[in-house]
Amino acid sequence: MTGQRAILSIMLASAFILGVPPSTMAQDYPNRVIRLIVPFPPGGPTDVIARIVANSTSPLLGQTIVVENRPGGAAGTVGTRVVVSADPDGYTLLLSIVGSLTIAPALYKLDYDPLKDLAPIAIVEQSPEVLTVNPAMPNSLAEFIAYAKSNPGKVNLASPGVGTLPHLLGALLQLVSNIKLNHVPYRGAAPAITDLLAGQVQVMFNNPSVVAEHLESGKLRALGVTSDTRFAQLPNVSTFIEQGYSRLSATEWLGLLAPAGTPEPIVSSRRSWRQRLGNGRRSSPTPTSRRINDSGYGGSAHEAVSIPPERFMSALARSVWCRQVRYSAAVGG
Repeated sequence: MTGQRAILSIMLASAFILGVPPSTMAQDYPNRVIRLIVPFPPGGPTDVIARIVANSTSPLLGQTIVVENRPGGAAGTVGTRVVVSADPDGYTLLLSIVGSLTIAPALYKLDYDPLKDLAPIAIVEQSPEVLTVNPAMPNSLAEFIAYAKSNPGKVNLASPGVGTLPHLLGALLQLVSNIKLNHVPYRGAAPAITDLLAGQVQVMFNNPSVVAEHLESGKLRALGVTSDTRFAQLPNVSTFIEQGYSRLSATEWLGLLAPAGTPEPIVSSRRSWRQRLGNGRRSSPTPTSRRINDSGYGGSAHEAVSIPPERFMSALARSVWCRQVRYSAAVGG
């Protein structure tokens, strides 16, 4: 049931246009290609979701949705800037993560303000992060922390980039456990995971769906998950709360946004799709649902959501991770 809700929530956000009453929009919309900007390289969780969204929704709209990877800058700021500067006509959208929208603005002086320059459409997917290590590392969180204390600065901590949630979680881990890791930022999760598998870096917080295959094969090991309760995909992995680290509780989310000034009907009118999401029931799997489940995004323990624009904006404004930025500075991470 939860997996089906995840499927519906992703389809809801990607097909928000279909929920707009015909009287409120031009009859010929959309009449050209829609760009879906992903501010990270191919292969990471944001890219995976974006491509499922594009491939499943294009036939419904009768127009192609092109996923455009625009990595670069801290926490995806280059790709975000592309959308901020685009015409607010509904043909350029952004699929991005909490780090790009709430952490990076608190860390850096940017030439845009996500709260003013972007129009939130929906939070389409939420999941915890899992602390993963190369198999050469110790088998448990307690043993890993003891090892890191004995080897200060010698264990390499990878992240998808400075200002991302995995970076902040890594900094917070160092703070609460009194260890020192060597932070190695990458341009996206995919290249970081490649080096984690190869042993060039030893530890990294990851989206569970991206590393599930590697955990199952034994190529990586999970030491803890940031959900409040055990994660259904990883039932044998203890939460950080269970292991005595209650401050390491966090959720990563993917949000769909448009440039500020995008017509209100495009941003807001998704009532019919929200009603479909509400009961969360489908009689049989669809090709889209199978693809999402195969990717690892359909079988999670968290509740998939599609938060409407006004609640999305509130979530951006009060994001707790803006207040956690000081932890990164505290550990030099």
